[in-house]
Amino acid sequence: MASLSSIGSSGLQAAQLRLDASANNVANMNTPGYRRQAVAQQAMADSAGVRATVQRQQEAEAVALEKEAVEQMSATYAFKANLHTIKTQDEMMGALLDVKA
Repeated sequence: MASLSSIGSSGLQAAQLRLDASANNVANMNTPGYRRQAVAQQAMADSAGVRATVQRQQEAEAVALEKEAVEQMSATYAFKANLHTIKTQDEMMGALLDVKA
């Protein structure tokens, strides 16, 4: 059984990768021949977390600033949600220890 902290931690890492890839896309949008980066996420059955990998698009496609802005906001919300999960687990463990003590 996977712990909430490991699930939340994998989510934090995936959100960070999404934010990094999007920032890289914006920074290189005017570079000739640049291929946009995207993050693929896949559920990990063994640890109930998520595995995220950065992939390059097959063909050069223009980077759309509005799409990247939405991606960055979405990654930020995902990061906050995973962080909240870890904090909640920590609070629950603290309350459980208080009850047992």
